[in-house]
Amino acid sequence: MKFIIDNWMLLSVALVSASLLFWPSLKGVASGGLTPAAAVQLINREKAVVIDICEAAEYACGHVGGSKNIVLSQFEEKLPTVVKNKALPLILVCQSGARSGRAVLIAKKLGYAQAYSLGGGLAEWKAANLPIEKS
Repeated sequence: MKFIIDNWMLLSVALVSASLLFWPSLKGVASGGLTPAAAVQLINREKAVVIDICEAAEYACGHVGGSKNIVLSQFEEKLPTVVKNKALPLILVCQSGARSGRAVLIAKKLGYAQAYSLGGGLAEWKAANLPIEKS
């Protein structure tokens, strides 16, 4: 106890430093989405299917290469026809990651157990300097 009282400032600095070191990893968990690097690994290693849920005009302005476009309003009806194999991982993408979070819930309700949202959406994909296709 004497040690803690005598070194309270040193202990405070250690706690603040530790919390700052762990902040980025906690922030990633809180966002609930895949990082662009994790998404690329799923695409390359497990043949994940990328579904862009943006509107057609947004999709035409830029999208992840090889992604398929299903707008969120038609997602529940069209997903089973576009991706028949429910065992494949799905990576759902929108501009910011907000709409794709809702799409993950719909996909899981339809039986796609490995449905993930790209955290930060297409903006985060671009920030990671990953390729974008335009149509």
